[in-house]
Amino acid sequence: MKHIQWYPGHMTKAMRMMGEEIGLCDAALCVLDARCAAASFNPKLKELFQGRPVLYALNKADLADPAETDAFVRLIEGKGAFAVKTAATGMGAKRALVQKIAAMTAPLREKNAEKGLTRPVRVMVAGVPNTGKSTIINLLKGEKKAVTGDKAGVTRGKQWIRCEGFDLLDTPGTMPPAFENQTLARHLAYVGSINDDILETDEIALALLGELRERYPAILREKFACEESEPLAMLECVCRRRGFLQRGGAFDYERGEKALIDDFRKGKLGRISLERAEEYAETGY
Repeated sequence: MKHIQWYPGHMTKAMRMMGEEIGLCDAALCVLDARCAAASFNPKLKELFQGRPVLYALNKADLADPAETDAFVRLIEGKGAFAVKTAATGMGAKRALVQKIAAMTAPLREKNAEKGLTRPVRVMVAGVPNTGKSTIINLLKGEKKAVTGDKAGVTRGKQWIRCEGFDLLDTPGTMPPAFENQTLARHLAYVGSINDDILETDEIALALLGELRERYPAILREKFACEESEPLAMLECVCRRRGFLQRGGAFDYERGEKALIDDFRKGKLGRISLERAEEYAETGY
């Protein structure tokens, strides 16, 4: 399988900008994709936060396996950080986020009050692309202030956004400069955090089918009547069930690959987590 690597020039500029702005920030809100909470953790951002309190928002939790999301929340909190699971479009998400931000910044606000300072706390919002950072900011603000999109790399600049009781700094999505773990890189590809233009769609689709076969075989049986164990045979099940056949009955693999990936990203296959917290207990949240 082709080695996955994506670190375009604008991310270098973004990390430099964030390094310049972090001195103005009291805390960080790091947005993860709940379906791949280890893959969407960028250790370079943890270095950037420089000991400030961090809240990890496991976003898109409505698309992930709830038991695994809960396990990652426990893992992160066990390491001394704050964590909350959220679906940024769901009821109650704003309340949960605000409560966690308040808990995270309480010591700082108390210290400022003792000094007579009344300015809002400042929180940098960061994460890998397409985890829903801007959607969360809009949720907290209560109106559309940050640009959102369903592909990697929508946010390119910074913007400060005033919320009730705190200010948020929206920042561009950034990746680690290199992917040492290609399994995690594939997970980011599955969820759309990596620019699709640099990926081999057939390799990504076949790899995704292999992982679904290992972790969620019942979904393959239910959605595609698939009992196969080889990725290509599984893809043919997808094509057959979706009617992706060419003239003469040949399988239209390209349409099947794209449909599979799209269905996974939109949650049409069910609530799926690509990672288990126990497998990634050493992640440095």
